[in-house]
Amino acid sequence: MSIWFKPYTLADLTIRIGMAEHLGIEFTEIGPDFLRGRMPVNDRTHQPYGILHGGASVALAETLGSYAAMLTTDPSKYRCLGQEINANHIRGVASGFVIGTARPVHIGRRSQVWEIRIVDERDKLVCISRLTMAVIEVEAKN
Repeated sequence: MSIWFKPYTLADLTIRIGMAEHLGIEFTEIGPDFLRGRMPVNDRTHQPYGILHGGASVALAETLGSYAAMLTTDPSKYRCLGQEINANHIRGVASGFVIGTARPVHIGRRSQVWEIRIVDERDKLVCISRLTMAVIEVEAKN
């Protein structure tokens, strides 16, 4: 059983603005209860030592979790806004791609909690993150 508000496809999920586009984040798979995407590890996402910047990992995690949260709600009635995020950085990566998978821990009426696991191309854990989203009603326009 799908958790999504409607049957979305990858074609529905394009990134054309902001940090996610700048970092090269792209969605790669949408399953019945997860959203997956990847980000290149390169000069845009490196820290001074030439490995993946922790902030870039957090940007990938928040992008995946935020989009996933949005996809569970009726966009004409609700907005999902990041409320808190944390991340544990486990392993360094110098090149290639990192792949993140967002899965819900809790989907409530007013809040959502998402776990985002980020792995390297060998499926080794790079970062694990938890994102809390506030679910806000859209104000009616008069």
